[in-house]
Amino acid sequence: MLNLQTVSPLTLTTPKGFKATGIHVGLKRKRKDLGLLVCEGGASAAAVYTTNQMQAAPIIVTKQAMEASEGRIHAILVNSGNANACTGELGLTHAYTSQHAIANHLQIKPEQVAIASTGIIGQTLAIDTLVTGVGQLVASEAEEEADAFAHAILTTDTGIKTAGYQFLMNGSEVSICGVAKGSGMIHPNMATMLGFLTTDATVEPNVLQTILKRSIDRTFNCITVDGDSSTNDMVMMLASGAAKTPTIMLDTQEAEQFEQAVTHVCQELAKLIARDGEGATKLIEVTVQGTDEERLARKIAKQIVGSSLVKTAIFGEDANWGRIVAAIGSIDEPIDVSKIDIRIGSQWVLRQSMPILFDETLASNELAADTVAIEVDLNSGSAVGRAFGCDLTYDYIKINASYRT
Repeated sequence: MLNLQTVSPLTLTTPKGFKATGIHVGLKRKRKDLGLLVCEGGASAAAVYTTNQMQAAPIIVTKQAMEASEGRIHAILVNSGNANACTGELGLTHAYTSQHAIANHLQIKPEQVAIASTGIIGQTLAIDTLVTGVGQLVASEAEEEADAFAHAILTTDTGIKTAGYQFLMNGSEVSICGVAKGSGMIHPNMATMLGFLTTDATVEPNVLQTILKRSIDRTFNCITVDGDSSTNDMVMMLASGAAKTPTIMLDTQEAEQFEQAVTHVCQELAKLIARDGEGATKLIEVTVQGTDEERLARKIAKQIVGSSLVKTAIFGEDANWGRIVAAIGSIDEPIDVSKIDIRIGSQWVLRQSMPILFDETLASNELAADTVAIEVDLNSGSAVGRAFGCDLTYDYIKINASYRT
């Protein structure tokens, strides 16, 4: 069992070799809107991107940088307040301009820079404002500057989302930390939003890519808020190698340890995103067991937590297990529906696909908590999968009805 330690503070700059900052330049009215993460010696990089076909210009530019640099990235520039998505050739030009501006500022090659944007889709990026702001960026290892970066990437989030762990690998201390933003437009088939992870372990880009993708499949790919994926979703991880550990190779004990830690960080961030769903009052955790494949268990769990009827029932504190059954039955793969067990909170409400008596008052009280657990057993195998989401509230409509104003 991997012994993970949470040490305060754990920020993006806790792993050796990283600096960060975040400032307000005027892309948003008041809050910080431009962030920079730097690994001066260069880092192995891995990234997972949105599968939405309408991919924003920063995604295109970052993909090109990753290919040109063979997965060696020195800096990530992130702006909020404008997604630079669906902005045509001008948007692509602005993305390149952003990349070149920070490359010149740091005196590195443009292909060593990844960029990301988040905010309103379809509006022209105020590129002169952004470029002027780039010249004001001074990254450092200070905790407050790492927090400033975490604030600079936010949109409708109610607060920053951070997670991190430390553990020993062959006697050396390794740190893995991450930040994320996201509260709406979360229904990924990849990452979910914007997420950035740092580590001082020594990992080659191809190994890091494999580990990050597997971790994301079990975490960020298992959350849903509102059924929409965005044009700008990306998770990127940088490994500085500054902890001087032996190079991590796949199919080794070290790789297993490292992947466990990455998955823990990603899961913490994923749950924070689900809990912070726009207008949400509750985190919903769904566990599905008893399938032949983990993939199928995760898919069913996500189907349940993504159901608007389930989400509204949880908001109304109504233990309506029929909504859960309907969500399970709508899966587009064959399953045995004759022996399903369902538990809501502490009570079983369905056994072998037949209703059983339960305490409605207790169920309603448990559904009033800020975390609601739903467990499903299909009794057809040993695989387990989980998904995370939130309830659907009146405030979700208010927030999104007036998002641009």
